[in-house]
Amino acid sequence: MNLNQPGTLYIVATPIGNLADMVPRAVTTLHNVSVIACEDTRHSKKLLSQFSIDTPCITYHDYTDQKSVDKILTRLQHSEDVALISDAGTPLISDPGYRLVAQARLRGFHVIPIPGACAATAALSVSGLPTDKFRFLGFLPAKVGQRKKALEELKAVTETLVFYEAPHRILASLNDLIDVFGQDRLAFMAREVSKTFETYLYGTISQIKTQVNNDSNQQRGEIVIIIAGNTDSTYTHSPETESLVALLLKELPITKAASLAAKITGGDKKQLYQVALSLQNK
Repeated sequence: MNLNQPGTLYIVATPIGNLADMVPRAVTTLHNVSVIACEDTRHSKKLLSQFSIDTPCITYHDYTDQKSVDKILTRLQHSEDVALISDAGTPLISDPGYRLVAQARLRGFHVIPIPGACAATAALSVSGLPTDKFRFLGFLPAKVGQRKKALEELKAVTETLVFYEAPHRILASLNDLIDVFGQDRLAFMAREVSKTFETYLYGTISQIKTQVNNDSNQQRGEIVIIIAGNTDSTYTHSPETESLVALLLKELPITKAASLAAKITGGDKKQLYQVALSLQNK
């Protein structure tokens, strides 16, 4: 420990199922830091004991009070290295850590990733759907109305869409995906990635829903849903998108307005250029 040098915050990925996926560098880091900040100390101690790691643990959640963040920042200021882990996978990917990392960055501390497992990228890599451009959206809203509204806003997006979903909501979410995106949109569902009973379903949203409906095992465990982007050139833009383009046209040339609208909405720039052109000619 160098008392003149601030500590480092390590963001450490842990296995999402198979303990053999724990990378050696993660084990070494967790052995060597002064303290490990865990999403759930009881859950994490099972993993740590597997690798004979007896480093002290503390609890950290993004919804904990500022005092919890300050305590970790104080440790870093006093030259202690701290590791952040979640219950499984890569911290901050729909798991706690954002507030801590943001404040550590603002104070000038080193924040170093220890890469490893992530359910979203693992599922995407075997999905058979385009991976050059994708949008990760975490968990869909739990309430039907909010979920459908969120999906409507994504209907025109051309990137591959990646979601997490809770098992007790999977059928309802697949129904909503069919209602909004149509039953023939290509999709992929990964369940229990890297675990003993992992399963992978590929086909249209309707085909996947049928398999999930007919097999109750598909309604258990941790689930990743991946949806192909919109490739329908005849897609009709939403009123919200038209309002956005109209607003941008007040300040920007038509090409820039269409380009910025595409970045904001995830829509196709050529389609949005046509929207802008029609609005300009009104």
